[in-house]
Amino acid sequence: MEFTPVYDSKKLRDLASKQQKEGKKLFQKLRKTRPKDLDSFVSNVHEKVFQKVDCLECANCCRGLGPRVSEMDIRRLSKFLKIKTTEFIDTYLRIDEDNDYVFKDMPCPFLMKNNHCFVYEYRPKACRDYPHTDRKKYFQILHLGLRNAETCPAVLQINQEIINHYK
Repeated sequence: MEFTPVYDSKKLRDLASKQQKEGKKLFQKLRKTRPKDLDSFVSNVHEKVFQKVDCLECANCCRGLGPRVSEMDIRRLSKFLKIKTTEFIDTYLRIDEDNDYVFKDMPCPFLMKNNHCFVYEYRPKACRDYPHTDRKKYFQILHLGLRNAETCPAVLQINQEIINHYK
């Protein structure tokens, strides 16, 4: 598998849009058929792709995706920042249309100029789990992979490997 990661957000969205057209029906089929080797296949591809993708060069997820921030995340981050949870909520969060806490503004308030995360060890669980390509029962979130490819060059490549393998 040879590829060069695409970090430019516009080019990534364009490539992901083309991929969605190619992959949507296949991913629906895979979701229904649940291939037994899908998790191991995606896990292996995930490992190979992330050897080439430099998240610190990209940070598209930190610039454009507002993660869900749980109560536990709020407590952990507040403790790290040495502020009360109410102050953390008032300063950084809003409630979205799903009634979840998310950051008021994007890019993430903790994204530094060098693309490092100021709260990396204490970041929200949604940030820890992103882009979700190393989880079990991947068939359950194939549709999410198509959407995340618009933001993450690793997901774009993982999706392409899935398409090439299962078509």
